Amino acid sequence: MNNTVNWYFTKSSKWQEAFVLLREIVLVTELQEDLKWGHPCYSLGKANVVLMHGFKDYCALLFMKGLILKDPKSLLIQQTENVQAARQIRFKSVKDIEKNKAAIIAILKDAIAKEKAGVKVELKKTTEYKMPQEFIDILKQIPELEVAFKALTPGRQRGYLLFFNAAKQSSTRSSRVEKYIQAILDGKGLND
Repeated sequence: MNNTVNWYFTKSSKWQEAFVLLREIVLVTELQEDLKWGHPCYSLGKANVVLMHGFKDYCALLFMKGLILKDPKSLLIQQTENVQAARQIRFKSVKDIEKNKAAIIAILKDAIAKEKAGVKVELKKTTEYKMPQEFIDILKQIPELEVAFKALTPGRQRGYLLFFNAAKQSSTRSSRVEKYIQAILDGKGLND
């Protein structure tokens, strides 16, 4: 238990009782507790294993490598189609947690074992993401933009491609591309 994280469990929240119970379950393991991204995060060495967070309709444990974990009760959920490795177990009540406690512990143990074994998740390469035609057209017009885009980290490239592709209309995709030309030329990511 990390005392710097205690405030998270004492703050007034719809999920306070659930968070306390989840903390007790996770801390039975050898994972170290810390606060990352404003949420309790549990790590093995430098590797983040599971994060606790709450939403309007549920609270959750987010397993960073959930895709590769054993899940006989099918509790792990992919949040959106673009999330590659992480998976959540969602809870709508303390009873949900209590009912699935054994399965949660089994998934935690599997996550720890896989982290210790160095098991990696095979992620899609940036080249596997669709590049919208509007972006391709601009890259042809501005060769230095293509060089700058290729110099970005794979994560930043994916961020842009997902954002550009999320627009349903061509005019919106074009507008998004135009808006971020300078950021790409400056070597910045979508949220930098």
